[in-house]
Amino acid sequence: MPRTVVITGASSGVGLAAAEQIAAQGDEVVLVGRTPSRLEAAARKVPNARAFRADFEDLDQVRDLAAQLRDAYPKIDVLAGNAGGMVERYRRTRDGFEATIQGNHLAPFLLTHLLRDRLAGGKVISTASRAHMRAAVDPDDFAGDPARFSPFPRYGAAKAANILFAAEAARRWPEITSVSFHPGVVRTNFGAGRAVRFFYKYAPGLVTPEKAGALLVWLANNENLVDGAYYVGHEVARPAPHASDPALAARLWDASEEATGVRK
Repeated sequence: MPRTVVITGASSGVGLAAAEQIAAQGDEVVLVGRTPSRLEAAARKVPNARAFRADFEDLDQVRDLAAQLRDAYPKIDVLAGNAGGMVERYRRTRDGFEATIQGNHLAPFLLTHLLRDRLAGGKVISTASRAHMRAAVDPDDFAGDPARFSPFPRYGAAKAANILFAAEAARRWPEITSVSFHPGVVRTNFGAGRAVRFFYKYAPGLVTPEKAGALLVWLANNENLVDGAYYVGHEVARPAPHASDPALAARLWDASEEATGVRK
């Protein structure tokens, strides 16, 4: 029976590549993206896909997205949290949080909570990164300090949050399998600043979006995943100590519930 697979950040790169491969298996793919023109172009590439727009720097749009998905799908088999990225300069969202941590962690956290009942018996797959080794996330400060902002450490902290979220979700939500993974250093339009974008576009030896997308597809298809694990390739890997600390994961979860308003 075809599955329903929701992929955020699906209008380009890893998300779009995975969407095309999953659709080719016969599953129903739901694309989520921010930019209308890119989202429409992506939908034309993925057979029978439906597209939903949301900007993760606006939590009200995430709430609207969740409501639309709930109305459309009584069950979601896989939620691939692939949206996110690095911002070049400090930016505070209308919700009051630094844009990197909101786009990469708080918005996906909120969306997953709002879809939790639809995901029972399914999977949540979070796109993390080895960049998580660069910095630890601070659950007490989602707003950040503009004077101390640096793109790479902030992005690394957000990716550490993805890994901590997957592990804590496994502890709190036994009805859902939750994992995170490192897709490789992927040749995309990712990055903050001209030099970084140049690297990700032209540097030799980078992973293609198709290969990284295939890893996401493998995770979506694998029924023997280790719940809460962080995957590098097809193997479970141990994250940096600050991204494998259960106490920090619990603090981050509680602070994220408070920040997104899902605490009951």
